[in-house]
Amino acid sequence: MSQSSPSAAPVRCVRQSALADLADVPATSRWVRSGATRLHVLDYGGDGPALVVLPGITSPAVTMDFVARELTDLVRPLVVDVRGRGLSDGCGGAPADGGDDGRGYGLESYAEDTEAVIEGLGLTRPLLFGHSMGARIAAVVAARGRVALGGSVLADPPMSGPGRGPYPTTLAAFLGQLAEAERGTDADEVARSWPRWPRREQELRARWLSSCDRRAVAATHRGFESEDFFAWWPAVTGPTALLYGAQSPVVTSAGAAQARAALPSATVTAVPDAGHMLFWDNPPAALDALRAALRPMLA
Repeated sequence: MSQSSPSAAPVRCVRQSALADLADVPATSRWVRSGATRLHVLDYGGDGPALVVLPGITSPAVTMDFVARELTDLVRPLVVDVRGRGLSDGCGGAPADGGDDGRGYGLESYAEDTEAVIEGLGLTRPLLFGHSMGARIAAVVAARGRVALGGSVLADPPMSGPGRGPYPTTLAAFLGQLAEAERGTDADEVARSWPRWPRREQELRARWLSSCDRRAVAATHRGFESEDFFAWWPAVTGPTALLYGAQSPVVTSAGAAQARAALPSATVTAVPDAGHMLFWDNPPAALDALRAALRPMLA
């Protein structure tokens, strides 16, 4: 069976060279159970309010290190390895159909995991910050209201969904990158897909992408087109900010306008000279926008 088939047995591994990266990360590994799923969290510590960070579809927690360490003067970042990525468990034989049967990779399962992290680590009214897939998860957690939050920041949440057209990056593109990672890739190969990224981030992706389960990626990608962000977004409560890349194909100017209209209480900010991967495309501007969004939530 082809390695690029999402239904093939996953070839998921964390190589020693990837694990060694954790020695240079100023965070402590914490573990939480969400039902039978064991979740790994990088806790950056500090006395500030907790900020639970939810990365994107193929972004293990360590790949958000360059963002988290720039926030420790404001908050206590806790970056989650979303199920099926990094050191967190996957879903075994759960169907990769984007649906949510309580065991799979649907938005509500991801939200339940996030709630388990908040409760399991005893976090009091934490803030949420999510990028891409993580931003969609943050919206669902905030809308469900099952844990008390201090606020949420969503960065470039996929606004594709039923009747809204496809997600701009194809599943084939993701699976091709995963196949490269499974057979062994390097920063130069990653740079062909992500030429604007800082070299360290290309290197981290090269070492950690193989930790992502292809079934998780396939299911999440289907969810981008079958689960409607705007079914949850208007119900988000509390202080809320939406950041998006000014050149993003995922959150277009029309999508940003719809988000403003659907939730007028939210602040909506474009990050200049950035696409969907805004923190990697323009780190200084994206970090400035994130810090500006967080500060009013800390008052």
